[in-house]
Amino acid sequence: MDRKTGRAVLVPMDHGISNGPLEGLIDMKSTVDAVTNGGATAVIMHKGLIRYSYRGSGKDVGLIMHLSASTDVGPTVNHKVNITTVEEAIKYGADAVSIHINFGDEFEPEMLESAGDIAKTCNEWGMPLVVMAYPRGHDVNSYDPDLIAHVARASAEIGADIVKCSYTGDIDSFRKVTRGALAPVVIAGGPKMDTDMDVLQMVADSIEAGGRGVSMGRNVFQNKNVEGITRAISKIVLEDYSVEEAAKFL
Repeated sequence: MDRKTGRAVLVPMDHGISNGPLEGLIDMKSTVDAVTNGGATAVIMHKGLIRYSYRGSGKDVGLIMHLSASTDVGPTVNHKVNITTVEEAIKYGADAVSIHINFGDEFEPEMLESAGDIAKTCNEWGMPLVVMAYPRGHDVNSYDPDLIAHVARASAEIGADIVKCSYTGDIDSFRKVTRGALAPVVIAGGPKMDTDMDVLQMVADSIEAGGRGVSMGRNVFQNKNVEGITRAISKIVLEDYSVEEAAKFL
């Protein structure tokens, strides 16, 4: 989190293990440079990508190592399992760790048990924990505001220092999410959006509703102007720019 504002602009780049090579995540060093220059506070990635992308010089950016994974190749894509440990993240010099929980999936109990163990270890080491929380599973409406509020609060109760969840679509319903979670809430970017202005408006609305920032992947690293969209988002989140003011950086 930014020390002055208590807000964050996170750019997750952990998609490759689930989806394979994606546009924007091939020349990793260039992408990390672009989001760093644009004002991102941290990037999120799996341990194996650090050697190919994380900066060794120049302007610094926070490193959040993602601990959990699944692939689209397997039959249980929603079942996230841990592929590394908090201790290994410390050895890599990570500033925080993140895990992913799909609430409502048939393997929810296993994911909750694993999350509890990770939270315990994070507490022992003083390592901040980001929980990516989504309602996903059979007959689960992933965009139900009440379910999003529920999984956000559940993540805080597990021990999350920051909760990442989907935006509910309007300020009033998202305010219930941020108030009920107690822990700081950042919004996911979701699928690639139609226009940059749609992205910026969602970011601004989430901040007005009490959100503490963003954790956006595709809508940042697949943008035609990665540095520009990152800077525009950062201006809204970290400096309270209006959408119109921030759009000048696109």
